[in-house]
Amino acid sequence: MTNQPTSGAGRPIRRDRLIQESRHDTYRSKGKLREPTVCPSCGAVYQAGMWKWAVAPEDAHRQSCPACLRIEDDYPAGFISLRGGFLQDHREDILNLARNEETKGKQEHALERIMKIDPQDDGVLITTTDIHLARRIGEAVHRAYAGEFEYHYEDDENRLRVSWTRERS
Repeated sequence: MTNQPTSGAGRPIRRDRLIQESRHDTYRSKGKLREPTVCPSCGAVYQAGMWKWAVAPEDAHRQSCPACLRIEDDYPAGFISLRGGFLQDHREDILNLARNEETKGKQEHALERIMKIDPQDDGVLITTTDIHLARRIGEAVHRAYAGEFEYHYEDDENRLRVSWTRERS
């Protein structure tokens, strides 16, 4: 017989199964915010449990929204890598499509924003404040221009890497 610690019910305590939090996002509010709350940076308003575009009353509580915190910390949730000869030939059209996806998404979801569009040696890297926007941009580019498209959620599921490539045809 081993000297194993036991629980109050006499069963051995198992330490090989740690309970993991299903999803952890440091930028997500830990609890309910006071309503209404306005973001001093972008003007988004927290009402009815979500951030949206609205007019905030003068006495609204002030607190930065998760998107502005991500931008301030330069910590994107989504990475869209666009590459290939086709991108070089149609760069402005593809980037306009990405901006249009942001505009559509931002109307309903104030936290979905493009952070940066960075030229790279072999393409463009777009970073976003939200994983859903990153995936929608990748899917929109793939629908419009075909090519090779893939995405990968990182282990914590709070970051997404999207890759799209198309060579000249």
